[in-house]
Amino acid sequence: MGRVVGIVLLGVGTFLIALAPLVRFQVAGQLIAAPADQYGITKLTADNAQYFSVGDLKVLTGTLDITVTTRGDVTDSTDDKVVWDQFTSVSDVTNNRPGISMTEFRSAFNKYTGAAVNCCGASIDKQPVKLDGQIFLFPFGAEKKTYKVFNSSTGAAYDATFDGEDVVNGLPVYRYVQQVPATKIQTLTAPASVMGIDEAGDVQLGRWYDGTVTFWVEPASGVPVRQEQRRHEVLKTDDGVERKPALIATAKYTPETTDELVKKAIESRDQIGLIKTTIPIVLLVAGLLSLLAGAFLVVRGRPASRRGSAGAS
Repeated sequence: MGRVVGIVLLGVGTFLIALAPLVRFQVAGQLIAAPADQYGITKLTADNAQYFSVGDLKVLTGTLDITVTTRGDVTDSTDDKVVWDQFTSVSDVTNNRPGISMTEFRSAFNKYTGAAVNCCGASIDKQPVKLDGQIFLFPFGAEKKTYKVFNSSTGAAYDATFDGEDVVNGLPVYRYVQQVPATKIQTLTAPASVMGIDEAGDVQLGRWYDGTVTFWVEPASGVPVRQEQRRHEVLKTDDGVERKPALIATAKYTPETTDELVKKAIESRDQIGLIKTTIPIVLLVAGLLSLLAGAFLVVRGRPASRRGSAGAS
């Protein structure tokens, strides 16, 4: 009986040892992925922001509250891609101006790498856009290098350069900095007199945006747990003369949002560690112990005459 059990243990041990690298290098890659059913609300705030109020036809200064709602489109999320829709609403709480800006962003990206996928009606404010670079997330296992990250304000991707290691709420993170060059993002008209131009009627303006975006990313999960956007947007006439600020602000994740994202990043990091490290090691150790126990039982279960035959003359 002991010999039969030993043979079974040998088989189990061999299976577990073979399973360990399979879980580590194949199964883990399929399990570690961005969710199709994503739903989250991110809040940012910008103190002492300056912006041109279309309703007031003048520049106002105030604190801006920014709410970003992200929802996954499960129907269009198939195979190795996910589709997320994002809605951003900006309100001026100082001057009681709700909804001074509302934008929509529909995107698709590889659920394993976070890299852009051009499909599924990707758009900014209903206008088709070609996606490039990382969308929302950095890769799982982010490295100390430069990544292209898509900027939905300009509809283009720019380098986000590794800028050092940091700690956010006790969580070790990598910091990446992205410089966005001056880019024309909108054409609009306004009364010439409002722009300080001594003319009758309206004048055409270009809205130009440049800025710096800093991401603090938990590297194992690729989740940005903190973000700071320094935005410099101005209104220029066709002669290149800057007429008014359109939006000059530094927007940051609120402490509550950072706390929540840190918790999610820790959960994701721990799950990834469980799948990629803990489970394979447990399988390997269990397999080795099974092999040893099985070998011992098989040898002990052999008839005494056969065990001693090697020493007989």
